[in-house]
Amino acid sequence: MNLYFLMTFLFLSVAGLTALDAALTSWTIIPWVNGLRWLRVHFITLGALTELLFGLLPLLAARRASLPKPRTRLDIWLLLNAGLMLLLAGIPIVNQVLIFVGGTLIFGATLLLGYQLYQLRPAKRAPLSLPNRFYITGLGFFLVGIIVGTGLWLGWSTALAIQTPVEVHIHANNWGLMSLVFAGLLIEIYPKVVQRPFAWPSSPTKIYWMMSLGALGLVLGPWVNSLYFTVPGLMLHLSATVWLLLNVIKPVWGDRAQWAKPGLWHLTTAYFWLIAPLLVAPFIILQVPGFPGTGIEANAPQALIYGWLLQFGFAIIPYFTRQQFQPRSEAELGGSWLSLMAVHLGGIALWVSIFVENGTVWHGLAYGFWLVAIVPIALQLWRIFHPSLADEPWETAVSSTD
Repeated sequence: MNLYFLMTFLFLSVAGLTALDAALTSWTIIPWVNGLRWLRVHFITLGALTELLFGLLPLLAARRASLPKPRTRLDIWLLLNAGLMLLLAGIPIVNQVLIFVGGTLIFGATLLLGYQLYQLRPAKRAPLSLPNRFYITGLGFFLVGIIVGTGLWLGWSTALAIQTPVEVHIHANNWGLMSLVFAGLLIEIYPKVVQRPFAWPSSPTKIYWMMSLGALGLVLGPWVNSLYFTVPGLMLHLSATVWLLLNVIKPVWGDRAQWAKPGLWHLTTAYFWLIAPLLVAPFIILQVPGFPGTGIEANAPQALIYGWLLQFGFAIIPYFTRQQFQPRSEAELGGSWLSLMAVHLGGIALWVSIFVENGTVWHGLAYGFWLVAIVPIALQLWRIFHPSLADEPWETAVSSTD
């Protein structure tokens, strides 16, 4: 029993409830819970997706190196989940002690996970596989995001000379951690899902360097408030992302059978919500008159989280969960046509709310659509879990050491 996958289901369910809360808050039906915007985001980023990655990456690394399936590291699991609980309790009440301790515990869990991935090689002197490079580099950006994000509440930004700390935090976690890890996961699962290689099989190494350097530029740019880092980083990251998508789409472009299920649509169209902020970034940077830069900076991250991160999760969370809990069944990408339609309608509604004069109705609709999108995914996961939970004894193999 992999405890991380159960926690992923828990946080995904809570993310659905907080989407409902956001919709009702926008419509002033329950205004007393207003102000939990960042907590809602963290149920997805630090909650569902981080739990999935911590449970999944060692399994993939061991399988790739033809090593035995690693046991769940109880020390890492406890550090991560204790840190998450403290952060989720400390952020709404702005308790600096809880935030500091929570961030520190998650930082320690991330270091241990990175070291575990480094150890999972076929031989001690063997170089890291390409997917592992994506994963470990992504975790490195996550460490930066943890430091900056924790420091937002503790006044570290001045000491670290960070000019725009919120942007640095978002860029490190999204363009760094998630972009790199998602690219590594696509490299892992694509040949198995569509039974064919990337369009350009030698391109992932170049994509790795472009994406890593691009993420570095996007972190350093707001850190020192210099377009000399931001603009090249933006161009490199956008180019690498487009190249990655072309690798995925080109081999199956005319194959109707591959597009007859919503999973591949989730994987590919999710990236629209990653690229959209990158496309409007020049208008914000150049401060084009009449362009709602402030509104975009405040709300676009929500569409990014729900439209890109969560939607990518719609495809991969059921896929890997089925591999773990129902290994004899054929694993396929998750998602439904309802979740596909609703998640995109939510993104459209949120962007409409930015540009219209009174956007609260549209803002509430966005979260309402995202709630509808989460429900079929949660039901898919429950159908995967239920027979396993009924049959499998709870003597979970765990280890606090290697």
